[in-house]
Amino acid sequence: MRSYFFALALLFASSIFAQQRNAVYQQYIDQYKDMAIEQMRQHHIPASITLAQGLLESAAGRSELARKANNHFGIKVSSDWKGPYSVHDDDRKGEKFRKYSKVEDSFNDHSLFLKRQRYSSLFQLDPMDYKAWARGLKACGYATSPTYAQRLIDIIELYDLHDYDEDRYGLKPKKYKQEVVTSTRHTVTQVNGINCIVARSGDTWDALAKETKIKKKKLLAFNEVDEDFTIPAGMNIFLAKKAKKADDKYKDTWHKIQQGESMYTISQFYGIRIENLYKMNFKDESYVPAAGDLLKVR
Repeated sequence: MRSYFFALALLFASSIFAQQRNAVYQQYIDQYKDMAIEQMRQHHIPASITLAQGLLESAAGRSELARKANNHFGIKVSSDWKGPYSVHDDDRKGEKFRKYSKVEDSFNDHSLFLKRQRYSSLFQLDPMDYKAWARGLKACGYATSPTYAQRLIDIIELYDLHDYDEDRYGLKPKKYKQEVVTSTRHTVTQVNGINCIVARSGDTWDALAKETKIKKKKLLAFNEVDEDFTIPAGMNIFLAKKAKKADDKYKDTWHKIQQGESMYTISQFYGIRIENLYKMNFKDESYVPAAGDLLKVR
């Protein structure tokens, strides 16, 4: 649909391709994620796609078109557009772009725009497959840049935007769908919405696998350890894959590291994948937690 002029022209895009999170991008996500989720519920367009396109097309809301016309998706004036417009240079000089009274109107018009016949093939795709949607947008001609689809994918993965797709239509996220697990020796509870048990002295992976009827290989994968790991009493043992973030009640809470804690024990306490715990704190595996350090868990 357009040449991707605005996003290329602004420096904010550079941090995406360097694989470093940008505070301006995160601010945009925090500001508009609920709007994208609402559009997803109404129009069945993945929230991750809407957010990634908004970030890319508007340079996180900083482009001239976004600031002066509330146009976050670079949608141009077409023959059926009866509203106001703003003139900007893009593929050609002096092109007309749709102008909105508020950003919400831009998000809604973007959804309606994608429901045109030209993009009908998108709605045959798996709604959780953001990669297919990104490539489908490029194939349908939304943008002329040959790297447009990959740029959307990079943004979605760097900022975990696919997490918002799991809120589809207000239903329970797929990743939390769990089989009923019974245990004869332990009580099955939930931490962060995930089935788990609290380890007792003498527990082994073989015994837990037999007791819970979950294959040992799966238990090890769920808890991110190998079979040589000795299970300490009191540790949470997860019976399904851990989440990417802690429970919502920890949204504005920082974990203060206590003496003897490790990134792994913290990840087990909150039910977070250890990779994501490092990632959300901009750390790598060389980081050694020190007593008193603060960690973000959501």
